[in-house]
Amino acid sequence: MRELGDIIPLPASVRPDSSGDFRITAEVAVIAAPAAAAVADELAALLRRITGFLVARREEEESADAEAGDPSAGGSAGGGERSDDRSAGGVVRLLLDDDGDDAKSPESYRLDIAAGGVTLRAPSAQGLFAGLQTVRQLLPETRQDDVVLPGGRIEDAPRFAYRGTMLDLARHFFGPADIRAHIDTIAQFKINHLHLHLTDDQGWRLEIEGWPRLTEVSGGEGTGIDGAGPGFLTAREYADLVAYAATRFVTIVPEIDLPGHVNAAQVAYPELTCDGRPVLPRTDDAVGYSSLCVDREETYAFVEDVIRVVAGLTPGPYLHIGGDEALSTTAEDYRTFMTRVLPLPGKYGKRAIGWHEMAAVELPASAIPQYWRIEPADDGVARAARSGHQVIMSPADRGYLDMKYDESTPLGLDWAGLVGVERSYDWDPADRLPGVAEESLLGVEAPLWSETLRSLADVQFMTFPRLPAIAEIGWTPRAARDWPSFRRRLGEFGPRFEAQGVNYHRSPEIDWRQRRTA
Repeated sequence: MRELGDIIPLPASVRPDSSGDFRITAEVAVIAAPAAAAVADELAALLRRITGFLVARREEEESADAEAGDPSAGGSAGGGERSDDRSAGGVVRLLLDDDGDDAKSPESYRLDIAAGGVTLRAPSAQGLFAGLQTVRQLLPETRQDDVVLPGGRIEDAPRFAYRGTMLDLARHFFGPADIRAHIDTIAQFKINHLHLHLTDDQGWRLEIEGWPRLTEVSGGEGTGIDGAGPGFLTAREYADLVAYAATRFVTIVPEIDLPGHVNAAQVAYPELTCDGRPVLPRTDDAVGYSSLCVDREETYAFVEDVIRVVAGLTPGPYLHIGGDEALSTTAEDYRTFMTRVLPLPGKYGKRAIGWHEMAAVELPASAIPQYWRIEPADDGVARAARSGHQVIMSPADRGYLDMKYDESTPLGLDWAGLVGVERSYDWDPADRLPGVAEESLLGVEAPLWSETLRSLADVQFMTFPRLPAIAEIGWTPRAARDWPSFRRRLGEFGPRFEAQGVNYHRSPEIDWRQRRTA
């Protein structure tokens, strides 16, 4: 049996009670109001898989009115039988319990485990889902004859609202099945945003109505690094992915990189170049050589069309417009371009996110710079923070998942240094840049660029186990984080990765627990 606090990310408050261990029997039932049905159904399915029991699912009309059977009301979880508590083996009850506290995160939850039953309560289905991920980690990953949940109470809420990772589809394309699998794996660590880098010099990976050659040409054969990554998402496939992510409470953040990183667009439509002449496809990993033509109205008609279509396909609040490494765009042209383009996401109902270079210009009030470099200071980001802008922190020397773990890592790059698991964990976003304090941070994101990746197994190898480190930075209170504790809990996760078929990196920094074999 696991300890109550053996969770990644570490919960905000853990109070074990060994007298309240809950043994799951064949009579156990999962009870929830209709509004919590989706999470309750998933929990029941999880318990069936782990125990082999049928695990009944029942509804109750007023989920919040369940003080009897709730350990927070005194006594054990099953101490006050309700008329619908017909299971001698106890109940697992999910409660949507909005107490009207607007300051409380919708992802907050409270989990009470006692000998007679379990109660998971939250102000929203999103909070119940976060609590479900905690329960999932307290359960074994594979079927067991005797399953016991450790007794006690967990009260939990995230440090930051935005906890994300990025997957680069432009340099190498990953199809819908791979992206869904990735969403499933990241969601168990309470990662709630997946940033998709959809366009770059080597490929354009999202169908745009009215601009068919973007994907016909620049999503076709021979695109991607080394020409090894053809493919694109149709509008329907993208919408389906967004909807699937929403069932895991993961928000998709689409990125259209502008005004640089546009060679693929110009290959498809030469009229987007300044002289109207065709350009050659690029399959190398060079950067900084392409730029849209800032003084042509055709440029802005194209950009607005793309932003309008992408915004229409994306129900989430964010649209990423890139803005990095525009080395072929003069500083004056960059300011001109960004001044015109940055308001466009807002015109179509989205908040603009951009790599931190965009902070060199006057930003719309809702715009969010994302810091990605390795320098110890950035005047533009500090100025944006002083002006009230929120910032996403993604320093490459700590948070880039495409950096090699060590010199022997067969995949990845090393321009930002070698980034092992401890280096991914042992930093704090509130200390990273002068002038960007805790109150200015929207959250953290761990980007994964795909120049050296060719498969989902490669994605997993570079992502895990470093993403759990970033997840804990984003969720757990700063004072509660501790490398020895995280290292131990991560080592315990090894058999789970193996049971899930995740190709994680067996970092020598971690004492990995071995999976038991029959």
